[in-house]
Amino acid sequence: MIPVAILIHVPDVSEGVKWYQQAFPEASSVYYPESDFTVLELNNISLEIVQADEKVSAGKKGTVVYWFLENWSERLLSIEALGAKLYRGPMVIEHGLIMCQFEDPFGNLIGLRGKVS
Repeated sequence: MIPVAILIHVPDVSEGVKWYQQAFPEASSVYYPESDFTVLELNNISLEIVQADEKVSAGKKGTVVYWFLENWSERLLSIEALGAKLYRGPMVIEHGLIMCQFEDPFGNLIGLRGKVS
């Protein structure tokens, strides 16, 4: 099995897409007019920013996707500048890696990993 999509539930889809485009500038925006839906494609994974509702709300619910960063310090600063708040870490983990979690402006968690510099 190969992961193909990550759904990120937000209270306002247009604000969510805008924020995640800035947080992941290397992602390509793909608009599907037949469903009026914009997807951010990143390394063969679709970041699907979707409407939170009564079944799945925005926020911390237990699953955190971790992204590997080549430029650890620079990306942490850029994520913070967009309004994400450090939630956990940074902490050194196995294999000389460092990790942390940020809370996006919608209450969701973003995991980041990189090499200790």
